[in-house]
Amino acid sequence: MNHLQKHLSASLIALAALLSTAPMAWAGQGAQTAPSLGMASSFAVLSATPNGGGAVTCTDSIVNGDVGSSGAMASVVQTNCTINGAIIAPVSAQVLKDFNTAYDQYANIACTGTLETAYTDTTLTLTPGVYCNTAGVTFTNTTLILDAQGDANATWIFKIGTSGTGALTGTNFTVNMANGGDPCNVNWWVAQASTMTTSGFQGNILAGAAITLTGLAGTTTPFNGDILAKAAVTMTDVTVTGCNATGGGHGNHHGQYKDHEKCNQGVGNGPEGCDPGNSNLHNPFRHDDDARSNDEDGGTPGNPGRKGGNK
Repeated sequence: MNHLQKHLSASLIALAALLSTAPMAWAGQGAQTAPSLGMASSFAVLSATPNGGGAVTCTDSIVNGDVGSSGAMASVVQTNCTINGAIIAPVSAQVLKDFNTAYDQYANIACTGTLETAYTDTTLTLTPGVYCNTAGVTFTNTTLILDAQGDANATWIFKIGTSGTGALTGTNFTVNMANGGDPCNVNWWVAQASTMTTSGFQGNILAGAAITLTGLAGTTTPFNGDILAKAAVTMTDVTVTGCNATGGGHGNHHGQYKDHEKCNQGVGNGPEGCDPGNSNLHNPFRHDDDARSNDEDGGTPGNPGRKGGNK
């Protein structure tokens, strides 16, 4: 083999190696990036039921963050429930669109690992990745440790029911963050319902059906993350701290605080997508300029010249 042939052969081998490894590296990076929730990211609890059927029931519980429903204001029912945030019902069409778009985008995320159908009386440690099961997954008397390995931006995505059906069920299920992990970087995508009973949970749930959270009677069980469903959300004896709330993580997951956080076009839906009648709301967990809009109270909707109120 002459010098030219040797050089050509070496180049072809190097090119083949590059082509065989580059797609794998790209897929791994892309798979661990959660889709943006857009305007839906501002809610700690959201019932995005189609056709105005949203319902949120909060009993003996605390929610740190905003609560939204696609139903009327009466669809948010509180019984000995404290909501440290705004209640927005109905939410805007843009909120529903953004949530459904993000939910559908999870189908395109490649899996890097698998989950068993059932975990019982065990401790499981998982490093960052995308973990999937084609059907439902049940955790019973189980501790899940999410080890960030010192990376504050480490991301976990769990896809439950990738075949189209499957629920997430936890009983005495504890999720712990380790070595710098952030619960707001943990996302649980579920094809159908999600039910957590006496379970200390970490991460955002995006469920294709109802979400039911039940803690110990008289003791609020902690959930750190956002609770977002395509059906009703029911909470009993729990404390939900959303990712926009103080203590809920870095508060900037899924690109939130971008595009639609500040509104200045007056009360009602304008080009920035503000919820009707709620553009004067103040977020109690924010202390920067985006914490409230510069709309003013009173006056006629759509009239930017009215005086007084929030500036």
